[in-house]
Amino acid sequence: MLARLSSRGQLVIPKAIRQTLGLRAGTRFHIHISEGKIVLEPIATSLINALYGKYPDDDFLADLEAEHQQEMHIDERAIRT
Repeated sequence: MLARLSSRGQLVIPKAIRQTLGLRAGTRFHIHISEGKIVLEPIATSLINALYGKYPDDDFLADLEAEHQQEMHIDERAIRT
């Protein structure tokens, strides 16, 4: 396969290669030169790192606390009856 470097220094990785390697937009790479060749190595990101900052306005702790309070209220009613 051939690819062309753009005037802005960008290179498009062909779709077949992206699909084979499971590469998606935002994938990070370690780039180095080995024996006169450019080597791109995808950096595996953990699920935690992938989600970091994705939901900045959500307060999951408050949601969990509210859910816990609701469950305790339901349990209290079950004990009384």
